[in-house]
Amino acid sequence: MNMYWIIFIGFALLSWLVSHRLKSKFEAYSKVALPNGMTGKDVAEKMLRDNGIYDVKVISTPGHLTDHYNPGNHTVNLSENVYYSNSVAAAAVAAHECGHAVQHATAYAPLKMRSALVPVVSFASNIVQWVLLGGIIMVQSFPQLLLFGIILFAATTLFSFITLPVEINASSRALVWLSSAGITNVATHDKAEDALRSAAYTYVVAALGSLATLLYYIMIFLGSRSRD
Repeated sequence: MNMYWIIFIGFALLSWLVSHRLKSKFEAYSKVALPNGMTGKDVAEKMLRDNGIYDVKVISTPGHLTDHYNPGNHTVNLSENVYYSNSVAAAAVAAHECGHAVQHATAYAPLKMRSALVPVVSFASNIVQWVLLGGIIMVQSFPQLLLFGIILFAATTLFSFITLPVEINASSRALVWLSSAGITNVATHDKAEDALRSAAYTYVVAALGSLATLLYYIMIFLGSRSRD
């Protein structure tokens, strides 16, 4: 099991490094203004219109890096430092979230799959840690509990991997539009791309970390069965 602890510590360190890098990138690019002075709100509304989407509202939401698209009420939610900012970072984030709105409008398959899994993952996330803990404690007397926990955790791992193409595709749509619409230019486009690439790395690390954890629990389960 020592090898798995090394893997966990490695992923924890990698996650911290990626998060730190993401924060540094966004802080740096938040100081670079767009040539046209458009705010995140302006960018989001223009991208929606350019893609023929008129039933999605752009609103401001409290917090830092709380930006998201809500398909339930058709809103692009931008954090205040994105909504009101005219920086390259704000434009990249706003366009990325609108990329999800475009995915929704065009019935992008991975997004539909992720949305279908949300109720399952929401349920699993609320109880999985307790089920796994109980399963490990009772692995010799009641191994079925650990197996149930593994199934629940597998659902969250699957969700993490389905999230990858959804996020990467949203960023690709955003970058293509930012360039074609003239929001970014030669001096700013690379910065927008770098910011979104850094954000994508967080999802990759999270997915791989979830997979490593899943394999760890599977090994515990298999180890207990081999001792029977």
